[in-house]
Amino acid sequence: MADASIQIEVVYASVQRQVLKTVDVPTGSSVRQALALSGIDKEFPELDLSQCAVGIFGKVVTDPAARVLEAGERIEIYRLLVADPMEIRRLRAARAREKRGLPG
Repeated sequence: MADASIQIEVVYASVQRQVLKTVDVPTGSSVRQALALSGIDKEFPELDLSQCAVGIFGKVVTDPAARVLEAGERIEIYRLLVADPMEIRRLRAARAREKRGLPG
């Protein structure tokens, strides 16, 4: 009898493209094991899956090696932000003030 498996999704978005992969993994697989089985690191060689932050449906997984997956879950691989959103907002506001001739 074959081992039971579940279907999960793995998603990652680089600056250039995004990928959503549907993967069958053995029941009882951890997040870390599922990432290895997905082969996503082959598509994105810059990914170091041992260092990347990951989450499931927007909630960060603090211990990917211990978190056991359930059928239908989506693993999200997070990357660092290119720019600080607060700093971008400050710069945009300063430019808008300059255009209107208001003091900073």
